[in-house]
Amino acid sequence: MPSALATSSPPLLEETLTSKPEMEAQIVARHPVGRMGQPEEIAEAVVWLCSDAASFVTGHTMTVDGGYVAQ
Repeated sequence: MPSALATSSPPLLEETLTSKPEMEAQIVARHPVGRMGQPEEIAEAVVWLCSDAASFVTGHTMTVDGGYVAQ
């Protein structure tokens, strides 16, 4: 299972989580940071990789998942 992001798309997921808070709690419990990620957090990693600050980074897979894979 990939890391969960709190988005409004797809609408079915949002409706499911809104109607079943226990399901959202189960998803959140699987993440070491204790919450779902935000799309902006993924975007920030992309912006950094595209910036001069990451000019020496090559051939690396950056996992942005709130620690999910590291468990």
